[in-house]
Amino acid sequence: MSACEVVINGESVLLLPQKALYWPRQQMLVIADIHFGKAAAFRAQGVPVPRGTTTQNLNGLDELMLLHRTTQIVFLGDFLHARASHASATVAAMLAWRRRHPALRLLLVRGNHDLRAGDPSPLLGIEMVDEPHTVGAFSFCHHPDIAGDAYVLAGHVHPVFLLSSRRDRLRLPCFLAGPTRMVLPSFGAFTGGFVVNPMAGEHVYVTSGEAVHCVR
Repeated sequence: MSACEVVINGESVLLLPQKALYWPRQQMLVIADIHFGKAAAFRAQGVPVPRGTTTQNLNGLDELMLLHRTTQIVFLGDFLHARASHASATVAAMLAWRRRHPALRLLLVRGNHDLRAGDPSPLLGIEMVDEPHTVGAFSFCHHPDIAGDAYVLAGHVHPVFLLSSRRDRLRLPCFLAGPTRMVLPSFGAFTGGFVVNPMAGEHVYVTSGEAVHCVR
């Protein structure tokens, strides 16, 4: 897989095909909108949706940590989808994953869904903060319109970009980067996306799942 290295606010970071950002100097993965328990929340309302999205999300984190030395993960909000996300099977899967990574630092910048769902189990050992949370060159937020003391990394939008030709159209998850902020794609399975139209000064990096390319 081919990541895209970019320099932001003097720091080299990798935009990963798996819809995450890696900050090598801090050995940090940055994950937006994982939405644990979204499928469980839908099933609680009687909507027949597939099972296994929690396992898929956790396996995705494991894959990234095998590829990139990681001592900490920052979640840019919407860690849990709803109060129904506290379902016993969902929590048990997350706790089992946490026991495999006891030394890993986890930090969650609360998003709008987190405020409704409530904080995750304290047994997960996640440090909870409000936006903006600034570390060096970056201010970690959930909402892109929050002003930070440094360059903002945010989520919330689930950005996708529409590639089109005469005969076909393709929606791909993307990183939307501007002069003062970058919006990351949604990492979670079963989360959908919102088509973005870049403004002047913004660049779009799409991911095919195998590589990241700058298209605007």
